[in-house]
Amino acid sequence: MVREDNLKFQGARRRMIEKLRERLKGEGLLDERVMEAMMKVPRHYFFESAFDTGFAYENTAFNIGAGQTISHPHTVAVQSALLEVQKRHKVLEVGTGSGYQAAVLMELGAKLYSVERQKLLYDKTSKLLPAMGYRATLSYGDGYKGMPAYGPFDRCIVTAAAPYIPDALIDQLKPGGILVIPVGEGEVQDMLRIIKKDDGTTVTEEYGHFSFVPMLQKTAR
Repeated sequence: MVREDNLKFQGARRRMIEKLRERLKGEGLLDERVMEAMMKVPRHYFFESAFDTGFAYENTAFNIGAGQTISHPHTVAVQSALLEVQKRHKVLEVGTGSGYQAAVLMELGAKLYSVERQKLLYDKTSKLLPAMGYRATLSYGDGYKGMPAYGPFDRCIVTAAAPYIPDALIDQLKPGGILVIPVGEGEVQDMLRIIKKDDGTTVTEEYGHFSFVPMLQKTAR
């Protein structure tokens, strides 16, 4: 694992951000705070080998083990922008994965609570994030259940394809809270933003098609 953020990596990251900025501007989803946060996070730290880091600043997903992937930078940027995280927001992340999205959210000022169903990834990320200086409350368990002991949350983000919207995640949102979640059982999902109103009802907005690995339910043993 490469833990040096030299000028080569910084330059590659800057070029990635410039490309993302142009694309997101065209999509109407450019959030400069998200761009600044992503510039601060060395994505190559989340890759396993020096060979793999050569792909770290391309707009591609990459295998991180346990059948899971680190999301495309464009996907991370879109979900982060839709979430509208403000400093000190309590944010629930379902699917810690590599920890990259978690790091971006914390750079945005989130107080992060993250649940991961794959023990291999939970073990890796629970060591990596603190080593990078990020402090989050991490849990190994079923993301469909959220983290009720720590709720309610200002925001919730799901980083895997859900076949439906789990009621528990809506229940754990504060009034005015936002859930960003890819929904669909095929190879392509609809990116949804769900806003919880003061009376507990919700408004759903759709933001195009994306591709995620499936969200798994039962805790691995």
